Amino acid sequence: MQAKILDGRAVAERIRGDISTSAQQFTDENGYAPGLGVVLVGDDPASAMYVRMKRRACEKVGFISEAQILPADVTQEQVEAAVRNYNDDPKIHGILVQLPMPDHIDEEAVLREISLSKDVDGIHPVNIGKLGMRGREPSFTPATPTGCMVLLEETGEPIEGKQAVVIGRSNIVGLPVALMLTNANATVTICHSRTQDLQGYLKNADIVVAAVGRPEFIKGEWLKEGAIVIDVGSNSVDDPSSKKGYRYVGDVEFESASQVASYITKVPGGVGPMTITMLLQNTLKAAQESIKA
Repeated sequence: MQAKILDGRAVAERIRGDISTSAQQFTDENGYAPGLGVVLVGDDPASAMYVRMKRRACEKVGFISEAQILPADVTQEQVEAAVRNYNDDPKIHGILVQLPMPDHIDEEAVLREISLSKDVDGIHPVNIGKLGMRGREPSFTPATPTGCMVLLEETGEPIEGKQAVVIGRSNIVGLPVALMLTNANATVTICHSRTQDLQGYLKNADIVVAAVGRPEFIKGEWLKEGAIVIDVGSNSVDDPSSKKGYRYVGDVEFESASQVASYITKVPGGVGPMTITMLLQNTLKAAQESIKA
């Protein structure tokens, strides 16, 4: 079996086209564009790169984008004040707090400051709590897990009744995507670094979401024939043949897994483009909801 590639770039591009059209309509009707505000603490190169990427993505779909870039030695109160400033700014409809933050900052306290109506990254404890409760709907769902679910929908295969294994239990990806799969009526198992007989779980999995952060950790022979594989991993590995001296790979060994799976994402080009797109989609939703208030 040769897996079909779930092309996150193509899906994201299609969705961004719809977002751009809706954003233009919003701007024409209201006289201002949807706005995203970002809080970044410190000078971590990866975080700074992500913020630049999000700013460019905003510009391409007609959003405004602002960033409060704070020094690494900033105080807890100053970070929380930056979030509150965006809460009070009517031109900002969505707030993104770039994680991780320096060790001396209480991230949980910062996230609690985000207005629920502007929590477009879906990481406020209340929104995560609602995601885990029957009969409750969060204002927004986390961007990367939402992207995973959209890619699963792209297959046209039903999620209901399927056996799903999520490898990784982070607050950003593993736990939220497990909750979303559960809400879609899959039977979900969460595996992690201390799981015994991981291969045994994977052999029964119709859906695999890999978010463990270990390069090419999951081998094709571990998978069930015909499984759908969503690889969230993005790991830098040495590659002397590359101009940069490295390349990015996922948590799944693509070459072997693509011979077993029915559908699979590539790294890069799979889940990554979907993350920013879902953030944009949530920001548009927040802007549209703001004029109803």
